[in-house]
Amino acid sequence: MKKKAITRLDYCQYLLVSQTNYTLTNYAEHHPESISHDRINRYLRHDKLKPKLVWEKVKDDIVLDDDGYLIFDDSILDKNHSHKIELVNRQYSGNAHRIIKGICIVNCIYVNPKTEQYWLIDYRIYDKTTDGKSKLDHLKDMLQHSIEHKQIKFKYVLMDTWYATKDIMLYIDNLQKIYYCPLKSNRKVDDSKGVNPYKAVNELTWTDQEQQNGKLIKIHAFPKEGKRIKWLILPLHESETDRHLIGLSG
Repeated sequence: MKKKAITRLDYCQYLLVSQTNYTLTNYAEHHPESISHDRINRYLRHDKLKPKLVWEKVKDDIVLDDDGYLIFDDSILDKNHSHKIELVNRQYSGNAHRIIKGICIVNCIYVNPKTEQYWLIDYRIYDKTTDGKSKLDHLKDMLQHSIEHKQIKFKYVLMDTWYATKDIMLYIDNLQKIYYCPLKSNRKVDDSKGVNPYKAVNELTWTDQEQQNGKLIKIHAFPKEGKRIKWLILPLHESETDRHLIGLSG
């Protein structure tokens, strides 16, 4: 009798159901059919879970909107107790608030603001030693792929400080999309229309009206002929007094 093939669905269901033990040995012992640990290991070793599989699973369910958001953010899979695993690098984890050993995944999420639904539509594993690509390269690849291949409808791009570089911001602006991103506190900007020298973001002064409506600034090293960018200063949390600059192309 032909052996039943191991499928991604079977393995994923095992990971969801198992509460404490996620080993292949435990999976083999609890599989409804006689199956060996080695057979499962061979399957996982040769099976390729590419980003396009994510899109294939959600493309028929996603509800697009012309005012949709594309969110780019990275997450670190904690592998701090691992010693020899491919793709593991020492990198900063926002969750742990320190440098850990882990696998970095750059995610692309689509949000429909009207229905308040969201879908993961793409991802990239960050490992510059393997493909030579930075996180910024991965963002541009996914953004371009979302437009040219997936034909995603969206108006806004949201991203973290790490991605708020001149290259990325100008790239999004050339796509005629609006971006929101925080600026690092030491980034040089000008809010005087060239009258005064550039100053660090944390040296800006704000009127009550500007805190509500934003102010126009120019970021240092951006093209002289480029338009100024409107920025808002917003509290990180209602209970905190620290403030964060959130920007958009204007």
